[in-house]
Amino acid sequence: MKKRTPISKIMTSNVVTLNITDTLETAEKLFKEHNIRHIPIIQNKEVIGMLSYTDLLRISYSDVSEDEKSVDTFMYDMFTIKQVMAKNLYMVAPYASVKDVAKLLSKQEFHALPVVEDNELVGIVTTTDLINFLVDNL
Repeated sequence: MKKRTPISKIMTSNVVTLNITDTLETAEKLFKEHNIRHIPIIQNKEVIGMLSYTDLLRISYSDVSEDEKSVDTFMYDMFTIKQVMAKNLYMVAPYASVKDVAKLLSKQEFHALPVVEDNELVGIVTTTDLINFLVDNL
């Protein structure tokens, strides 16, 4: 297995992003439309946060027996992306090794990292990307 493989080889380059002014309803649509679980929040080309699908689940009452769509919309109107997103992010460079990124993700409570070069988002790497890399190289 190639431990020195740069993360740029396994990251997702075509990243779905949100702006700080977007709504949580927009975020949910993007999560479902693209079948993803993490979206970087961008402001002036810089990553300022990360929103996960789990973050949305924490604030929604999906077990309420009313019309689920209207309940989620109501809950989403009570919060902003800025209030819900993770703000203290670890970021990695595209040349960081798969091994180093795997170590970082294994010791933290998050499952995705923005890949940044010159303060600009160039990709995202997730635990799923690392597992796929492992499977492909065994």
